[in-house]
Amino acid sequence: MNLESVISVTGKPGLYKVISQIKNGLIVESLLEKKRMPIHATDKVSALSDISIYTLEGDMPLAEIYDVIFKKTRGKSAVSHKAKPEELKAFMKDVVPDYDEDRVYNSDLKKLFQWFNLLAENGLLVPENDEDKDAKKSAPKKTAAKKVAPKKPVAKKAAPKTRAAKGGGKTSMPSKKGG
Repeated sequence: MNLESVISVTGKPGLYKVISQIKNGLIVESLLEKKRMPIHATDKVSALSDISIYTLEGDMPLAEIYDVIFKKTRGKSAVSHKAKPEELKAFMKDVVPDYDEDRVYNSDLKKLFQWFNLLAENGLLVPENDEDKDAKKSAPKKTAAKKVAPKKPVAKKAAPKTRAAKGGGKTSMPSKKGG
């Protein structure tokens, strides 16, 4: 899953899709309200692609967890984030059997499922095939070949006239002195 352009902003509800970059921040669109707004450089922002969940063997990126949930639910919404903590833990244990129950709190699970359902509703969860991943890793980067048109001779411009050449300097006319 490609979660590069989806972010979470501390202190603001829901998720945001990055639309563009501005001088001192980002322009984002709320996935809840569908409104665009600026996020300034002083706001704390987390990209979903950088978030991971603790497992007994290390960390598991959120994109991989969402991929497994997506396959299990066939692209539909998962368990509600308002469900009881026991239901959330049971669903998570079914999806990621080795997640670390001591370090992953109920609030983390609520946020994980709330975000998954929000992304599923907006159609932003598109799993990557293993072939696509391999193709991205092994494919050499292609540089676009530019077509170069033959250069046309450029007519030389005349040098600009200096002030003296325009007559702005000393004049050859005698001046009239009083008299």
